[in-house]
Amino acid sequence: MITWPAAERFIMFRSPWIAGLLCVSSFIAWTPNVGAQETKPRVLTEKPAGPRVAYLLLVNGAVTDAVVKAANIGSHKTVEGPYVGTWHGFLKGMDAIQKGRLDAHGTMNAMDRFNQQAISLLTSPRAREAFDLSREPDKLRERYGRHSWGQRALMARRLVEAGCSFVTVALENPNVANTYYNWDTHAVNHDNFIDMRNRLPIYDKALTALIEDLHDRGLTKKVLLVVTGEFGRSPRVSISNGPKGRRYGREHWPGAMSVLVAGGGMQHGQVVGSTNSKGEYPEDRPLTPADLWATVYRHLGINQDATIPYHTGRPQFLLPSGEPIRELI
Repeated sequence: MITWPAAERFIMFRSPWIAGLLCVSSFIAWTPNVGAQETKPRVLTEKPAGPRVAYLLLVNGAVTDAVVKAANIGSHKTVEGPYVGTWHGFLKGMDAIQKGRLDAHGTMNAMDRFNQQAISLLTSPRAREAFDLSREPDKLRERYGRHSWGQRALMARRLVEAGCSFVTVALENPNVANTYYNWDTHAVNHDNFIDMRNRLPIYDKALTALIEDLHDRGLTKKVLLVVTGEFGRSPRVSISNGPKGRRYGREHWPGAMSVLVAGGGMQHGQVVGSTNSKGEYPEDRPLTPADLWATVYRHLGINQDATIPYHTGRPQFLLPSGEPIRELI
């Protein structure tokens, strides 16, 4: 069960986790603390057999009626020619400087492999094909909805089928009349109830289509779908009497929120936990974001007790707290 507004993004995790390939896109993706134009490596975890390094690939593109234009994915002169050569040469130069200090951990050898994976992804025809929604039947595209949210959800399914380990679908502006540009329907911004009447049918159509499609394609064991926002909204309705008239809204509320989880070979058809009667605070079986992440890591086969080195060299746990949600597993 999910209650608005814990609905701002879908996150799809495909197992087994492909080390070194973190595939997202700027038109469908959100990731914390990373700008829309930034590309950089992140060490996710280290194991006795060596580290796993994941690269964040951001693609500038836009969903259109026929095809997603991902200009810097696939066979294109800007990524096959001097750009990739210069970028790869720069990385090799930096590697040479760092190898003496880092090779004790095997980090640089791992990064060499994943550099090649990143370049292969940039120049692969398969990647460009994954962004081509015209390959999908019209009936299925209609089921998702001929709007940005529906086509983004469909794109997410195509990306996990193409081998992407992580795909995030941002659901901010549905681009329909009488809605605010995101879910921040404070009374000073927009009337919450007018917005929801126009926004939620689009959201429901895209989400249910994605879940049905994952089931129909037998992907619900490999793919874990998480639908979440950053926090809840206030139980008390706020009122604004401004130049645009009387409007009703809901404010930020960190006290309680809900998240939908589907797939991942987990137990479905249940509600875990509850709030008090006013929806203010957890009353039964309170869970934290760390518990959700522990559940995700379990699905991906990542040891949450693994350590990564702090910049001082001190090891720190990948996930210091949290336990997999037992009702789901």
